[in-house]
Amino acid sequence: MRFAKGAEPVLDLPTALRELVADGLLEVAEARRIAGKGPGRDQQQWHPLSIIAAAQPQDRRAPGKPLDMASLSTWLAEKAGLPLWHINPLKVKVSQVTSVMSFEFAVRHNILCVEVTADDLVIATGQPWLQDWVGSVEQVNRKPVRRVVVDLDDLRKFTTEFYSLSRSVQGAGRLQGGDAPRSAVTNMEQLFELGSLKDPDAQDQHIVRITDWLLQYAFDQRASDIHIEPRRELGKVRFRIDGVLHQVYELPAQVMQAVVSRLKILGRMNVAERRKPQDGRVKTKTPQGNEVELRLSTLPTAFGEKLVVRIFDPEVLLRSFADLGLTGEDHQCWQDMVSRPHGMVLVTGPTGSGKTTTLYSTLKLLATEEVNVSTVEDPIEMVVDVFNQTQVQHNIELDFATGIRTLMRQDPDIIMVGEIRDRETAEMAIQAALTGHLVLSTLHTNDAPSAITRLQDLGVASHLLRVTLNGVMAQRLVRLLCHHCKARTVVDETLWRELTQPWPEPCPSHIFQPVGCLECRNTGFLGRQGIYEIMPASNALRATIAEGADSSAPRAQALKDGMRTLRLAGARKVAAGLTSIEEVLRVTADYEQ
Repeated sequence: MRFAKGAEPVLDLPTALRELVADGLLEVAEARRIAGKGPGRDQQQWHPLSIIAAAQPQDRRAPGKPLDMASLSTWLAEKAGLPLWHINPLKVKVSQVTSVMSFEFAVRHNILCVEVTADDLVIATGQPWLQDWVGSVEQVNRKPVRRVVVDLDDLRKFTTEFYSLSRSVQGAGRLQGGDAPRSAVTNMEQLFELGSLKDPDAQDQHIVRITDWLLQYAFDQRASDIHIEPRRELGKVRFRIDGVLHQVYELPAQVMQAVVSRLKILGRMNVAERRKPQDGRVKTKTPQGNEVELRLSTLPTAFGEKLVVRIFDPEVLLRSFADLGLTGEDHQCWQDMVSRPHGMVLVTGPTGSGKTTTLYSTLKLLATEEVNVSTVEDPIEMVVDVFNQTQVQHNIELDFATGIRTLMRQDPDIIMVGEIRDRETAEMAIQAALTGHLVLSTLHTNDAPSAITRLQDLGVASHLLRVTLNGVMAQRLVRLLCHHCKARTVVDETLWRELTQPWPEPCPSHIFQPVGCLECRNTGFLGRQGIYEIMPASNALRATIAEGADSSAPRAQALKDGMRTLRLAGARKVAAGLTSIEEVLRVTADYEQ
């Protein structure tokens, strides 16, 4: 790098433009345009490469493609001879990295510690040729420094976020008093110390800031659930992303309790009650302005209240069937089942398999001006203005069965029952289907034929089941391979036979496997989609429904009728390059063929 004679080796805008032109990344005319314009009022503190990326100049090496921050960061790393590092906020231990240096020191030198190992400190720098800070950091922390280059926009963003969060946690922690025990208040292990101050106030600005960060962070990371879990010493925060939990942060016990109280206040729950489970709801907006509903659930545990926040994005919950993965023959078969004027249609699968999303997306299409669509749910997952939705409330004896009984006097055309859990609910759903209504509901069974056995176990008479059942659909969610990094591989024929057994399915010439990249956080997967086992109630299938029979006869008949099993549906997604064999086997591990 060529710096002005006698000047500090600082990468400023003129130097960066000159070097990019010399290295063939930038046209001279583009460099003059950016230099003439200079940084905007809001860009005064930006890194020069951020200013260049914001101007969106053309990349000379790739005509038609702008010279973005990823390309500029790669160029800077190569120019400085340093490794290029990606900041994965899910894996950064914020309390550790912010203790290495002060915020003011980090901003002054344009650096940020991104990892603390047993042997060294990994520190990202936006000015690779300035090293006067290295000695001070090594002396204070008694560890050598390993310098890396990161995306400069990430450097600016995470420096502010990490230190802001750390200050809020420390500020909230100071409210409990310096001599307060770390394991201060728990349910099963009470430990009191005279003279200690009260726990942090849930309305304290530090707690408000931590809670806001937690929610916004979850939205940014596409999390479906936030788990706030008390432990003996520290509270853990975990996000569920694409069906897998990731630990995000650790909070001091008292701070965690205050965050839980803050969320309970937002959800209009009883803050003083920590002995009984509670449910609440919050409606908020993402940083992009999209409305999001949050469902809160608390549970008393050994070390305090555990809180789970389920995130319902309307754009995710009300999706097209193509986005859900329900296409072709499966889509047509499902449409035929739910288009009948009366009868019962069931969706089965374990918790988190996408049953609610399927039903809401279906009701969204069925709820025209000509029909009355009513639901009974526990709880209402998402408030939708085209349905008439009723919340089960056991404290006033409004359960599923009572709700269905009342709805039948409300002139409904379509009734959706959140879940059939007991005999009374099952019998009322059957009665609604018998009296000319279309009833949609969910059951917890591993496959579609088992739904028949489950209803019989609940006490539904076989002759009523034969005349009311339109069909059953079992489903699971499989993670989709990241299209940015998936790699072609040969098929493991043993696994393929296990997946398609005993139904012969042609083995593809090749499939794809997960690799891992920045886009998918090195997991190899990005997003999820459904696989479906649809069992329409044909006349032959109805004839197999007998008193006390197991699911083998209906299953055998459904296969004769052409039912595609869950694993076979998964195998076809593998052959289409959408997921992997191992992923399908993982989500269908409880499935009995």
